[in-house]
Amino acid sequence: MDIIQGNQHANPEEFYNSLKEKLEGHHDFPEDYLFKFIIPTDQAKLTEIYKVFDGIKFTLGNRESKNGKYTACNINAFVLDADQVVNIYKEVGKIEGVILL
Repeated sequence: MDIIQGNQHANPEEFYNSLKEKLEGHHDFPEDYLFKFIIPTDQAKLTEIYKVFDGIKFTLGNRESKNGKYTACNINAFVLDADQVVNIYKEVGKIEGVILL
């Protein structure tokens, strides 16, 4: 799992704890939250990501890179709290090749 946010945490658990604190400080849940990922262009990978959002109201937008090697995946989902955001990032982070933004 790769996490891009200029975050220098030594392990993912520290990152997720920090993320939760920031989310709770800057967001008024429940609300729409924009998730951003970069993945190798592969329909199976997109399907895996969509499965994480199963049962959640969301809209999406995908854009392939110029050479078609990568796809930027933006998902705007209605989430109830910071814990739900963190859990979604954890689940998507398990998918090989996904970069979390």
